[in-house]
Amino acid sequence: MKGSSQKLAPYLFIGPSIILLTLFSLLPILLALVISFTDMDLSGLVNFDSIRFIGLENYTNVLLDPSFLKSIGNTLFFVIIGVPLVLIFSLSIAILINMGKSRAFKVFRVVFYLPSVTNVVAVAVVWSYLYNPTLGLFNYVLGLVNLGPVPWLTDPTVAKISLIVLAVWRGIGLNMIIFIAAIKGIPGSYYEAAQLDGANTWQQIRYITLPQLRYAIFFVSITTMIGWLQFFEEPFVMTKGKPLDGTLTASLFIYNNGFQFSKFGYAAAGSFILFFAIIAVTLIQFRLQNKAES
Repeated sequence: MKGSSQKLAPYLFIGPSIILLTLFSLLPILLALVISFTDMDLSGLVNFDSIRFIGLENYTNVLLDPSFLKSIGNTLFFVIIGVPLVLIFSLSIAILINMGKSRAFKVFRVVFYLPSVTNVVAVAVVWSYLYNPTLGLFNYVLGLVNLGPVPWLTDPTVAKISLIVLAVWRGIGLNMIIFIAAIKGIPGSYYEAAQLDGANTWQQIRYITLPQLRYAIFFVSITTMIGWLQFFEEPFVMTKGKPLDGTLTASLFIYNNGFQFSKFGYAAAGSFILFFAIIAVTLIQFRLQNKAES
């Protein structure tokens, strides 16, 4: 009797988590997958009999939709520029803070981390005012040095850069904490031996810190890449995908079709295309990492 209860104990502990995961994650995913093969819209919520199975038609239409292709291009633009910037800035700041000895660097750690825990909607609203073409602080400062106003959110290319600046500013803090934790795990004896051999600070960073951080860098690159592929809150609050769909991302495209146009099947198909794209990119990164280690 005692042996059987011991065998059941682990399942009793993980049972509630598995039930919650199934109800609120796995089942909705399976339901969305089924919906993606139908023409379900707002009328389908009222009358299930009006829902028709249309196979891969939604997937074909989404892949041929000019707006979706534009959103994919915008998303790749954000990823290609945003991910390296977040990695470089967060890693650099983590190394500099770790090197600092005064208490001021502890304050800097908090200052850089605060944007990550601040509500993204509130932050986006504030930055919208900063980017305002007539009343915004940024154009006001440019005016003080006799520079013309910048169309921060009204030019497609400039609007992308403006959103990247905000997202990078928000993304530095959490990754910085991860890098600081990883740096603290590097044995101090490595640096002591390097100093005895006459290595300067840059050489210690290049030959000790960075190699020892390879797994942390890989983890941060994966999570950051996934986050930018799902880039949504900033363009949703600040630009709604405008101007001229210049800031329309894949996630915003899915949201618009699902919750504004009530094309649930179409939106579900778009979400699974994005889902499989994220999986593919993640697997490629894992394979590249394995090749680098072998």
